[in-house]
Amino acid sequence: MYTYLYQNCPFGPLQILSDGDRICSVGFAPADSSTESTPDSLCLECARQLEEYFVGKRKSFDIPLKMNGTDFQKKIWETLIHIPYGSTITYGDLAKMAGHPRAARAVGNAMRKNPLWILIPCHRVVGTADLGGYGGPDGTPIKRRLLLLEGAIRTEEKA
Repeated sequence: MYTYLYQNCPFGPLQILSDGDRICSVGFAPADSSTESTPDSLCLECARQLEEYFVGKRKSFDIPLKMNGTDFQKKIWETLIHIPYGSTITYGDLAKMAGHPRAARAVGNAMRKNPLWILIPCHRVVGTADLGGYGGPDGTPIKRRLLLLEGAIRTEEKA
């Protein structure tokens, strides 16, 4: 059985979804987020860790994750989890690290399908000439704010 929790963050309301054993998704809350749920302890722990992250007190997460995707997507996401806080990497470099050196475009597609926003830090993947794209309602401005929070870019750097 799934439980979920709605949590406010600096970018709007998030929905955290748990299957009781692992966090299945973290993303922007749907428009009809008025439905009630009694969150389990894992949802509550995830919310606590996200709050710490957003105020700069947490640099990594230690919650069990359920990665639903293709084998390729899972390989990309598992590789991405190891990109340190405050660092960035290009789509091409991530493709190489994951053992698929010619798959930079496919890496971008895997990033778009990431169900675990922030926990799998796709905001740390950038283009060679700019920040690259980012999902969510405000896209690239949110990516910029996350990278600023982590100190990966400075305010005067161009997007």
